[in-house]
Amino acid sequence: MTRTYFITGTDTEVGKTYVSCQLLAAAVNAGKTAVGYKPVAAGCEWRDEAWQNEDAMAFLQASNLAVTLNEINPIALQPAIAPHIAAQEAGITISEQVIKDGLAHLQAKQPDVVIMEGAGGWRLPLGDGRFLSQVVQDLALDVIVVVGMRLGCLNHALLTVEAIQADGLNVKGWIANQLNETMPYFNQNLATLEALMPAPLLATVPYGSKPDYGRLAQILS
Repeated sequence: MTRTYFITGTDTEVGKTYVSCQLLAAAVNAGKTAVGYKPVAAGCEWRDEAWQNEDAMAFLQASNLAVTLNEINPIALQPAIAPHIAAQEAGITISEQVIKDGLAHLQAKQPDVVIMEGAGGWRLPLGDGRFLSQVVQDLALDVIVVVGMRLGCLNHALLTVEAIQADGLNVKGWIANQLNETMPYFNQNLATLEALMPAPLLATVPYGSKPDYGRLAQILS
C-alpha cells in the first residue's frame, strides 16, 4: 500500500525540500520505493527544452522510482514569485485537477512512499480564491509540518498546526529543521514547541549534518 504524506512548512525558506529529500533518502535506505511530488513550483529555468525547478530536480534525484521531471512537477512556472501571480503572468490557471491527477498517476505506479510538497506555507493561494490546502483536504492526506527553527517559529508553528487541524486533517507530526547553528536558545525554543504543539515531534534535523535515517524511516511506516 502506498503511503502518501503532504509536507508543509511554517513559512517559505524553512527547508521543506531539504527535509522532504531526507525523508525520501531514509525510505530508500530502508529498502522502500519512494518518489517526491512537487505539483506546483515557481522559479524555473529553461534547460533541455523544459522549465526546470531546483526543488523538483532535487526530488527527481532523491527518488528511486523511474519517473520524469514532468511527472514530479506538472505545473512549472518561470518567475520566483507567489505561484498564483506567476500563473497570472503566464496567462494560465493553476488546475486543482492537474494536481490531483498527477498524484494519482504516481500512486498508480505503487511506490511504498509518496512525499508531496507544497509551496510556501499552508494557506498557499492558487488564484481565484482557491488554496492548495483545499486540494490536500480533498485528498485527505496526513500532513507533516516542517518548522524552520528561527525567531518567530513558535507563533508560526502553532498557527500552522491550528489551521491544518481546523481544516479537518491529521497532523502526523512536525520536524524541527535547524536553519543555522547560531540560533539563540535553540533548545529552549524546541522544548517550548514540544510542550505546546498539539502534535508529536517526529525528528530534529541538525544544521550541517544528516538526520537519523532510521528514525525518519519509522515516520513513513
